[in-house]
Amino acid sequence: MKKIELLAPAGDLERLKIAVLYGADAVYLGGKQFSLRSRASNFDLADIAEGVKFAQAHGAHVHVTVNMLPHEEDMEGLKEYLMELERIGVTAIIAASPTIMMCAKQYAPKLEVHVSTQHSSTNASAANYWKRKGMDRVVLARELTLKEIQETAKHAQVPLEVFIHGGMCISYSGRCVLSNNMTGRDANRGGCAQSCRWKYRLYEKERPLHDEQDLFSMSSKDLMAARFIPDLIQAGIASLKIEGRMKSAYYIATLIKTYRLLIDEVYEKGNLSEERLLWYYQELAKAENRPTAIGFYEGQPLPQAQLYGVNGAGVTQEFIAYVLAYDADTQIATLEVRNNFKPFIEAEVFGPHITTTRFTFAELYDKDGKAMEVAKTPMQIITAKVPCVMEKDAMIRKVMKKDRSAIY
Repeated sequence: MKKIELLAPAGDLERLKIAVLYGADAVYLGGKQFSLRSRASNFDLADIAEGVKFAQAHGAHVHVTVNMLPHEEDMEGLKEYLMELERIGVTAIIAASPTIMMCAKQYAPKLEVHVSTQHSSTNASAANYWKRKGMDRVVLARELTLKEIQETAKHAQVPLEVFIHGGMCISYSGRCVLSNNMTGRDANRGGCAQSCRWKYRLYEKERPLHDEQDLFSMSSKDLMAARFIPDLIQAGIASLKIEGRMKSAYYIATLIKTYRLLIDEVYEKGNLSEERLLWYYQELAKAENRPTAIGFYEGQPLPQAQLYGVNGAGVTQEFIAYVLAYDADTQIATLEVRNNFKPFIEAEVFGPHITTTRFTFAELYDKDGKAMEVAKTPMQIITAKVPCVMEKDAMIRKVMKKDRSAIY
């Protein structure tokens, strides 16, 4: 049985490389044209070509989102764009418009075409319809339960992809017009303003329905479906997808490293103990700035899966340094500062080949070899002697004082 794919988001070239280094089998990204995440950094064709070259050198693939629902004026250049994606070695496009799908099949036949979750494919008959139209994969709707996914996979004649982590759209499969109506930014053409996460005052006629300090939002908690991965593997799902092209490199590294370890352990040992799952939950939580829940996997989400009155997002400053180099003989690490920290604090390092290791910093030195009382300038290059093995491209974070696993 072919091993399940771990599919990571990439908002720019740096995050693409991090995702691949930390264990993604494939990454998906948006180009400057025809993509639904216009606020992401997004790739021009030269960047896509560089990303494809890097991914292929590490045995990974690149998928490009061409998933906007184009109006007549959006169609210019589509054929040439798809042909160029094929030429530079992109594996697949993710599309929502049948016009874009058929255009790819006609003019760029080496590209796989994956049907976007926006089509709300919720059963095997829908998946098999797309198979008959020549599509290569179907991304299932996020509104399915695990049992429905299993039943669909049993009868589908086309590979299936499911979401396991990340933001949940309050609208059915992302087909929302709230942003367009309120701001003129069309969510289905790349301009979503995330109006659902705004704070609202609710009234019944002239009577307010809540306290002024307790405003309402339509936001749900993020999805975290780690516990269902053994079931999804057993069901024969082709790809496990993480949402988050606008997330940081640290977020991507943390999630991909953790899910990589989890998937590999499932293949090696089968179902995991509650103790092992708890360890994975705790590792995943180290990347989160919003509470998580299990989405629709066990049925209609309960009230606890929603965020009322707040959008749930907060800024985390736990990621403190990026490892640029490490000398094993001297145990000196060259670091790029990301957030404020002092010498002698307790920290954790993890990397492409390093599982989370806790250690205590010794002295910190600036580029001139002068001891530092605090590292507080982002992107400053410093050195430190460290008591554990590190590697280039590893990341260092502060040890969290609070166990976040309870949010699951």
